[in-house]
Amino acid sequence: MHVYIDSDFGPMFDFGLTAAIAFLWLVCSSAWAKGLQNVKDATGTAGITSTLALCKESDVACEVTDFANMRTLNVSVVFGYLNLIVWAGNAWFVYKETRWHSQKYTAQQGAGARRGQQVPAAI
Repeated sequence: MHVYIDSDFGPMFDFGLTAAIAFLWLVCSSAWAKGLQNVKDATGTAGITSTLALCKESDVACEVTDFANMRTLNVSVVFGYLNLIVWAGNAWFVYKETRWHSQKYTAQQGAGARRGQQVPAAI
């Protein structure tokens, strides 16, 4: 707690690190989803037909009839994006501890006091 109370470096560094990790979750989850889609496309009938030279001959018909179970891989992509949401939420709460958020709050209080409105005292 003393790092947060005594200086601005702790909350600012924490926010920067948390935002960077949230961004990395976005990038990694998107890359994983794209890679999984590429695997699905490559192992489908169109992917096998365009890849194998044997399937390009006129008297040969290639068709994928047995598909691999990709359910757990799809779930892993969903959990990656859910983890992104968790880290973005963490970044929001850490942002509220920084001086950027407190400056907005004190500026709004000061503007209200100038217009003759009552501003509640800080506790």
